[in-house]
Amino acid sequence: MKTETYFLLLITVLILLASCNMDKRQVELSPDAGTMSAKVLKDKIKGGWAGQTIGCTYGGPTEFQFKGTMIQDDQPIVWYDDYIKEIFLSDPGLYDDVYMDLTFIEVLERCGLDAPADSFAVSFAHDDYKLWHANQAARYNILNGIKPPASGYWMNNPHADDIDFQIEADFAGMMSPGMINTATEICDRTGHITNYGDGWYGGVFMAGMYSTAFYSDNMDFIIEQGLKTIPEKSKFYKAIRDVINWHKQYPDDWKQCWFEFEKKHTSEKGCPEGVYNAFNIDASVNAAYVVMGLLYGNKDFFQTMDIATRCGQDSDCNPATAAGILGVILGYDKIPAFWKPAVEKVQDLQFPYSNLTLNQVYDLSYKHATQLIAQNGGKINGEKITLKIQVPETLRFEESFVGMYPAKQLLVRKDFLEDPIKIDFTGNGIVVLGNVKSQCGVEKIDFIALLDVYIDGLKVEQVKMPYNYIVRKYDIFYKYMLPNGDHKLEIRWVNQNSDFRITMKSYVVYADSQAKLINPYQ
Repeated sequence: MKTETYFLLLITVLILLASCNMDKRQVELSPDAGTMSAKVLKDKIKGGWAGQTIGCTYGGPTEFQFKGTMIQDDQPIVWYDDYIKEIFLSDPGLYDDVYMDLTFIEVLERCGLDAPADSFAVSFAHDDYKLWHANQAARYNILNGIKPPASGYWMNNPHADDIDFQIEADFAGMMSPGMINTATEICDRTGHITNYGDGWYGGVFMAGMYSTAFYSDNMDFIIEQGLKTIPEKSKFYKAIRDVINWHKQYPDDWKQCWFEFEKKHTSEKGCPEGVYNAFNIDASVNAAYVVMGLLYGNKDFFQTMDIATRCGQDSDCNPATAAGILGVILGYDKIPAFWKPAVEKVQDLQFPYSNLTLNQVYDLSYKHATQLIAQNGGKINGEKITLKIQVPETLRFEESFVGMYPAKQLLVRKDFLEDPIKIDFTGNGIVVLGNVKSQCGVEKIDFIALLDVYIDGLKVEQVKMPYNYIVRKYDIFYKYMLPNGDHKLEIRWVNQNSDFRITMKSYVVYADSQAKLINPYQ
């Protein structure tokens, strides 16, 4: 009898221990968490797109105006009912984190939900909207024969860790309600067009939070589910995990969390524009600001958007993502009425650089979502929709700029015509920043400068530098993983044209070890 009692007690203890270690989803969610009406699903999708548009517009005037500093509470941020419509007309380039999404949606509608990476790549590369950083570097790569995933790989794209895919992965999460791994697969096809490593993880993380927001309103859980897709040894994972921990330590003080993050995580390694200065477009940094908005905003639409904005740096994209995720949680109906007139004034206008209106986007995302739900084991029974909720799977590990550490940055700001660009440097890599500049307002949009590049006397490449801003080369030249040591770089302009100049803004030198500060006065 004692043996049987002991055995029963042991079984009970094991069951209790197992229940303590259950996947958090089983604890957090009610049995009907994956069941909703078609009306609710449509409302959540609409809330996500409207939230993203509102957030992008709200933070627009502050974008990269506050680098390495927060926007203080006494700084007003404007809003009025005609604001989005006016920005649509006067500054359409602000919405690069939306119109890239819409390009992907158009490809899915045209080519099917299994559209290959090349279909997405060709479409955005040949479109006529403005792009920057990883997006523009990838566009140039694709137009010059470097196809995905090579177009986003860090050896071919100095901006691989930048925010680009993070701000345009919303579509993948909004068409994958509850299906976090399905969202990840879509991100694999699209994200490596422009990014790699942390830059790719940023988009996967955001899409994962969108996907989870359809069936849970627990913000801690939503963030944790998104983070489960990211390898723990990545810089991205560590940055977001620290924000979560600091939020627990300082639950009522987002500014203290911000200060702790700035001290530990804001040294730029990748993007050559951010090395040794306050500018930081790194995906992990700006993702942290999104998470601060979500955690400290306490599901208040304004507070979430405002905190994500006031963290600074890419302060239009970050509130766009935060407000988009919260928009899915709330649904459009529960977004406060104060914000709706501005977005409702543009819902039937074609979105900048797109053939779609927001109302059409709402419908297409719903269409794609229901198709994926049916394909992945969910059920659609009239107006009742049952999601097949997926357990997050962790991605393969990727890391950009391995063995590359900033060693020197020099501002040059010099125009070149007849004289070649000559740089002697010590290290294992270099990025030369600059562009083609027209003289005296001469407009020859089709002009392409041809630059022969020599390293240590050997010709390594002929660079094409289009004057056309839409298809421009984002950086004059870059080369990584050279033997660490002394090198001579020479760039010769072979088809010189007196109507133009090659402007070198600066260059960044990399080495194979972290630079150590030496006090020259000791």
